[in-house]
Amino acid sequence: MKRTFLISLGLSSFLLFVATALGQSGPATAAAPATTQSNEPVSYASVTQLNGLLEQLEASSKNTQADLVKLRIERWKTDNGTKKQNLANVDSIQRNLQGALPEIITQLRAAPEDVPTIFKLYRNLDALYDVVGSVVEGAGAFGSKDDFQSLSNDLSGFENTRKQVAQRIETLSSAKEAEIVRLRADLKTARAAIPAAPPAKIVVDDTAPPPKKPAVKKKPKPANPSTAKPATGQTQPPPAQPQTKPQ
Repeated sequence: MKRTFLISLGLSSFLLFVATALGQSGPATAAAPATTQSNEPVSYASVTQLNGLLEQLEASSKNTQADLVKLRIERWKTDNGTKKQNLANVDSIQRNLQGALPEIITQLRAAPEDVPTIFKLYRNLDALYDVVGSVVEGAGAFGSKDDFQSLSNDLSGFENTRKQVAQRIETLSSAKEAEIVRLRADLKTARAAIPAAPPAKIVVDDTAPPPKKPAVKKKPKPANPSTAKPATGQTQPPPAQPQTKPQ
């Protein structure tokens, strides 16, 4: 009994955590998957299957909430600790069915084939099944026969939905894996069809250029003595007179 009490306490705390987290996320969180999935085509058969699953889950949720309201745990013939724990479990289930579960359902309707969201639903149903099962055990041990029968039917509804969700996860995961394999093969084929460009040739000229010869300056030519002008202050001697021979 002590072990069952601890497990129930842990599961009810998990349900409260999920309900609080999803309640704080607001409508924007639910609309996010619709944006990412809006351009991906979804088959009619897939949508039909999901709608049937969710309608069944909503019916189970509605019946469970009504049966929990009729439950009179305070009248059970058991100790106060057990009553308190079962009342806490019922409160956790109600919070989850009114908050967390509808939020996940909204997200799935916006993104019918989003694997993380469908897996979130599976985990939530798994936790719900365990906590509802604990309340069913308490009703069978300390409550009325009618309460036990009603809650047992609700528990069977959750179990049936959980199995369908698990099957859908397996189907979607296999389809996504096959799509990834196909895309990788297409990418490999496309890369192989691209002609390889020839490698660019780089020519390196490692010969040093010849050294340049220094420019030779031309020397000025000396002036002609016959045409040289006398220096300043000097008189030029008269030209010699030709000598005449006597006749």
